[in-house]
Formats: sequence, C-alpha cells, structure tokens
Amino acid sequence: MSDMARQWVPASRLTVLLGEDDTYRHRPRYHEIVRRARDAGLAGASVWRGVEGYGVSSHIHTARLLDLAERLPVMVMIIDDTARLRAFVESNADLLDSVTVALSPVEVFAGVRR
Repeated sequence: MSDMARQWVPASRLTVLLGEDDTYRHRPRYHEIVRRARDAGLAGASVWRGVEGYGVSSHIHTARLLDLAERLPVMVMIIDDTARLRAFVESNADLLDSVTVALSPVEVFAGVRR
C-alpha cells in the first residue's frame, strides 16, 4: 500500500453518556441512538457499558462484586464528519435531551478498505 493510500483525515467524535436503564419509548435509549445513527447513514456507532460512574445526581453506580450491577453508565460513540454529527444531534434533540452529549475533533486513519 502506498503512502498516498494511507493518511490521517479530520473528523469528529460524538460521545453520548447515559445510564443503561435510560429508556426512550419503552426501549433502551442507547439502542435507539444506534438505530437512528444507522438510519442517518453515519459511519458507525458503538456502545460501551461502564463499570462505574456518576451523573447529575452524584450517586455512584458501580459493578463491583459486593454491589448489585444496576444502572451502570453507558457510552455511545459515533465518528463521522462534524457537520453530519451536528445535524444528527439537532434532528434527534428529543432523543438526546436528557443525556450528556459531547462533540470532539479527532483524526481517523483512513486506509484502503477491503
């Protein structure tokens, strides 16, 4: 592969922080975010379940052995073009109104796809 085929390109990362028990119309909110990201044609979305965290309430949720693993933090990450991510957030304000949403610049290593 030549050096011209591999390069770092600017993009943005949309990070959504919420709890695993957050729902939207009786479904997991993180699932609805991923479904809408796919339907919007965004490059991809991933969901991570955390082991410990806290939010506005300052109550720590944890998966430690002695505690019940409930209400753990969840992070949804979507990487795409900045304008496309901003448009996604604006058009899905009803879904994202009760969660923490952050947009950060990143660089993506773009090589030849097989």
